[in-house]
This record gives sequence, structure tokens and C-alpha cells, in this order.
Amino acid sequence: MEAETPHVVFFPSPSMGHLKPFLRLAAMLESRNCSVTLISTQPTVCAEESASFSSFFSSHPNIKRLEFQILTEKGPDSKSENAFITQFKAINRSVHLLPPLLASLPQPVSVIFSDFVVAASLAQITASHGIPNFIVSTTCARCYSMVAYLPVLLSDTPAKFKNGFDEIQIPGLAPLPKSIIPPSWLDDYDSPSNHLVTDYLIPNAQSLPKVGGVLLNSFNWFEPETIPALLDRRVLSNLPPLYPIGPLEPHELEQNHGLPWLDDQTAESVLYVNFGTRTAMSEDQTRELAKGLESSGFPFLWVLGPNSVDEDEKETILAHRSIGGFFNQADWDSVTEAAREGVPMLVRGEEAERRVRELMGDENLRVKAKKVREKAKEAFRVGGSSENALIRSHENVETERLYLGERNLMGCV
Repeated sequence: MEAETPHVVFFPSPSMGHLKPFLRLAAMLESRNCSVTLISTQPTVCAEESASFSSFFSSHPNIKRLEFQILTEKGPDSKSENAFITQFKAINRSVHLLPPLLASLPQPVSVIFSDFVVAASLAQITASHGIPNFIVSTTCARCYSMVAYLPVLLSDTPAKFKNGFDEIQIPGLAPLPKSIIPPSWLDDYDSPSNHLVTDYLIPNAQSLPKVGGVLLNSFNWFEPETIPALLDRRVLSNLPPLYPIGPLEPHELEQNHGLPWLDDQTAESVLYVNFGTRTAMSEDQTRELAKGLESSGFPFLWVLGPNSVDEDEKETILAHRSIGGFFNQADWDSVTEAAREGVPMLVRGEEAERRVRELMGDENLRVKAKKVREKAKEAFRVGGSSENALIRSHENVETERLYLGERNLMGCV
């Protein structure tokens, strides 16, 4: 008897940094004979998110779209807080509405791949309905480790977390400087309107042992200290299995950059500048940076807004032969994309002119970047670490399904 095609449901969260890994993984699994459904939360936070959904479904007609109408809340707090935090709250408040939607699908759900921010609210639902739930991590392994360890760091007093140490001590890892903690996390306890840590990070971190596994957009060679520590359960013994399956490949709609100017430039001569759509820059900062870029003497392509160059084209631009450097805000998507294409990366900071010249003129750095690219490619070859991790994740889904009395997922490899 032929095994039923496995049905994978993706449940991403808002913002392109969270959405893009989900779109790429969904496209990858659809190409590997999975039946894929992507939950599209409505209303979306921004026009870019809506456009990305539309483009993705147009390019992947076999992937089913399931619109999830969330319960929005209009009040004084929702107007003053970050739009994405408001959306996270609304999604978690609405998760109980998912089961009837999932039941309406023509094929039973084999597994749900969800974002970390819904781990706690989704855990009880998936367990009661016998559906394995896996987390797709949108951060690096080190950040994931820190978030997973937060309940331990906060087990004493919040004041100690904010003021009582200079370094973060996480088992299995070298000490991390306190400066890597986002200021909003430290301000959480002093601001009545900011409860990112207490309301979301802590409950979801505490729910990690309840999920079947965590898929990470990274690869073993790229984070040689942190990934082994997580795999060996040195960070926390009760964390779920980790599957480093990155760097995830661009999906089909990202293949045409539509910028003929790039084709006319010398190989590895152009600096690609893209700080994303959420990085705020004043008019003076923009002028100052433009002056530095022009003074560097290197041609550059600068994305100044969401309508200048489609964010979905970023990977294709990075892969172009003329790109010799990538100037960005160091979000994890940008880091993994630069790694995949072997492009040296520059993080936003002071003295742009000098730093651009150093980046574009450093041949040793270019050689190192190309080595990273080769290691990224090796990870997804037959027998590579990421390919093997992807296969192991499917085997674990099968184990979870058997434990829950569900159907077979082994056809999706």
C-alpha cells in the first residue's frame, strides 16, 4: 500500500525576518513531495508582508493558503506599542481558533512547523489534537541558546538580570558579553507597556521541552561552538532535538533581480547596501552615509525603502557576480544569505567611507567569504550536515506521530 503524501502546515509570525525562512522551507519541502499548507495571518502588519505572501503563492500554486483571521484589539496600548508586538499578542490570543480551520483542510495534518513566539499557546492545542509541533528558529544558534536559557537566568531576581552581571554564563558556551542583550529586554521590568520578556520569551522558552524539535537556519561548520553544545544538550538537558538545516535556499520567486545595471559592472566591484525596512535612519544619517559611500570610490546599490528593490530579490542580488560586499544591519537572514553566497559583510556603524574601502579592498576577507560559501554548499550535498539534519528531522516527526498515534511522514525526504 502506497504511503499517503505527508501534509506539513507552516505557521509563521509577522515581519520579513520571521517570514522568509518559513517561505524557503515550505518551498523546499513542497519540492520534496510534501503536501504543504501555509497559514497566512490576517490582517498582515505591513504591505511588504502581504506582497510576499501574494508573490509566493503565485509562484507556488501547489502550496495551499489557509487564511487565519486573528482577533485584533483596538485600545490605547495597541496604538503606542510596536506593531509587531501587537500582532504577536493578537496571534497568541487567537490560536484557539486554529483547530476548526485545520479540520477543514482536505488532508489530515501530519505536522505543524510554527514560530517560537507561539510555542506556549500552541503546545496544548497540538498535543490535544495529536499533531506534532516543531519550531522553526529564525535566529542564530547562540541567540536561540540565550533565549532557551532565559528562565534560568531570571530564576533569581529580575534586578540581578538587569544589573547583577557583566557576562552571560550559559553551560557549554564561552561567556557572552552583556552588551549582546537587546536593551528592550533589560527595560522590560521598568516599562509597564513592554513585556516582551515576561509575556513571550519566558513562557515560550519554558514550552520548548514540549515541542518535537527545533529547525535552525544555520549549519554545523558556521557555529562550531554553539551547535555542538545544543546537540549534546549541554545548554539544557531538556531542550528538544536540534536540526541545523541551513542556510535555506532562496525560493523560486527570488530568481530575477531585474536590475540590468548590475550586469554592466565589473566582477566583485559593487557594494550592496540594504538595512531592511525596519531600520530607522534620520535624514541627516542618510545624507552622511551617502556621502561616505560616494567618497569610498566604489559603485554601490543602496536599497532605501520597501519599494526600491523587492526584499524577495535580495538573495539573487547577493548572488550576482558584480557584488563584492554587503552592508547591512546584521539580522540573521542577512548573515545566512551572505554566507551562502560567499559575500564579505559590513555591519552598519561609524566611518562608513574607511570601512567600505577596507572591506572592498581586503582580498583575504574575500577568500574567507568564499570558503564560507563552499562550506555552506557542502552542508546541503548528499551526506552533508544540513541534508542529514533535514532527514533526521523527518524521522523524528515520524517518531512523534507514532507516539501520538498518527500517520506516516517518511515519504517526505
